[in-house]
Amino acid sequence: MTKWVNAIVIKNHKYTDRLFKLILHAPISPFYAGQFAKLGIKISPTKYIKKVYSFVNPPNNKNLEFFITLIHDGIMSNKLYHLMLGEQLLISKTSSGFFTINEIPPCEILWMFATGTAIGPFCSILQDGSGLQKFKTIILIYAVKYTNELVYLPLLHNTKKKYPNKKIIIQTITSREKNLQSLYGRIPELLKTKKIEKNVGYIIHPNTSHVMLCGNPGMVKDTQSILIKEYNLQKHLRRKPGHISSENYW
Repeated sequence: MTKWVNAIVIKNHKYTDRLFKLILHAPISPFYAGQFAKLGIKISPTKYIKKVYSFVNPPNNKNLEFFITLIHDGIMSNKLYHLMLGEQLLISKTSSGFFTINEIPPCEILWMFATGTAIGPFCSILQDGSGLQKFKTIILIYAVKYTNELVYLPLLHNTKKKYPNKKIIIQTITSREKNLQSLYGRIPELLKTKKIEKNVGYIIHPNTSHVMLCGNPGMVKDTQSILIKEYNLQKHLRRKPGHISSENYW
């Protein structure tokens, strides 16, 4: 059973008309970068709604940050979107999830694929830095619909500077508009055509690579299928080590 504690809203920042971040303070237990918490809101005297959201902040930061998409007919996201400074909601005392670096075996190249708000866990992992010494090169693929949705790109570039002795590559993708700095299209198609590998200058291979996938279930399913069928990678399981770790983001 979930143990809940009160969280106080420190900031509710709107990036676009559909993307926002919540920063909360709450007495939660320590967590690992890449994990998620449950947030809960009371909608009637006897009824609560709850949903899981990954931390954007590293574990050593007391500002608990969550990157959220407003779903216009979604009760939970609308409630969160309209929270004001100082208001309270519920958060799970203990965090969950296995999308963490300590679950990833050492390899030469760690690939991180994220769509939309699923960039959150990777922001937490890269800011934290724990365990990254297991990888020679880290390649982050950050995919969104429109350029103005790349809201965590400045943070990622600043975080990259923390690792002057490690090769970290950030490749952005937009699927609804073209720009000179990003690839254009969807991750599965760009993998099929090898455009991602060509652009970053590295190949995905079972002898050298591990792939972390975080995003909408459709992207995760399609990308996994391509990586298995065309790249000869296998799902990573605790009982059977492989090359693909995934987190569905809703």
